[in-house]
Amino acid sequence: MNKTRNYELTIVVPVFNEEDNILALEEKLSAFVTESLMETCVLFINDCSTDQSLKRIVEVCDRQPHFFYLSFFAHAGLSAGIKAGIEATQSTFVGYIDADLQTIPEDFNLLIPYLQDYEIVMGIRINRKDRFVKNISSKIANGFRRMITNDGVLDTGCPLKIMRTDYAKRIPLFNGMHRFLPALILLQQGKLKQVPVRHFPRVAGKSKFNLGNRLIDPFIDCFAYLWMKRRYLNFRIEETNIYK
Repeated sequence: MNKTRNYELTIVVPVFNEEDNILALEEKLSAFVTESLMETCVLFINDCSTDQSLKRIVEVCDRQPHFFYLSFFAHAGLSAGIKAGIEATQSTFVGYIDADLQTIPEDFNLLIPYLQDYEIVMGIRINRKDRFVKNISSKIANGFRRMITNDGVLDTGCPLKIMRTDYAKRIPLFNGMHRFLPALILLQQGKLKQVPVRHFPRVAGKSKFNLGNRLIDPFIDCFAYLWMKRRYLNFRIEETNIYK
């Protein structure tokens, strides 16, 4: 039996070469699991790290009864990591947070109270602690994406989100998918809520983002989203006897 079925919320944590952050992640996530407003588990997705990340994840999961992991055969990228976590999840809700701890699990409790009324609840980073170039490139990319998608999302790059799992599972997999999670939920007539959350500087490990994948790739992906939006099929089964 899939162990995530025993929980209300599964937090997906994609990991690529974050060995120096794993123990801090264990501390923050284990503390949150005990304080969460929902029965919560953690699902690490190791994206074929080349450092000691997998070894440390396995050790953490051996110590923590509510922690689980998947490990890729080959490096597949952030979108694939998030999608793999969503597909593996059988709890009612699925959350997402980055492994860099620039946002913290504790702030999931700011999102949870809205889950009964919205299909996706996400953070907006306030007082961002990133460098100037990262901040300005993110603002430019966010503005262009918001103009193209018309989703009204102020900070789509905030890695603190909770979605209804059934909606999240219907999101198509493509490189760059993680930038369009809110817009792809809205395509399903889902409702969205944005909540201010805290932001912190990275204290360990190295950022995996650069000017190309923070600015150029999002511009290209916006046009792919427009193509998909025009051709998106949205249906739900009302009745069937297939399971009887």
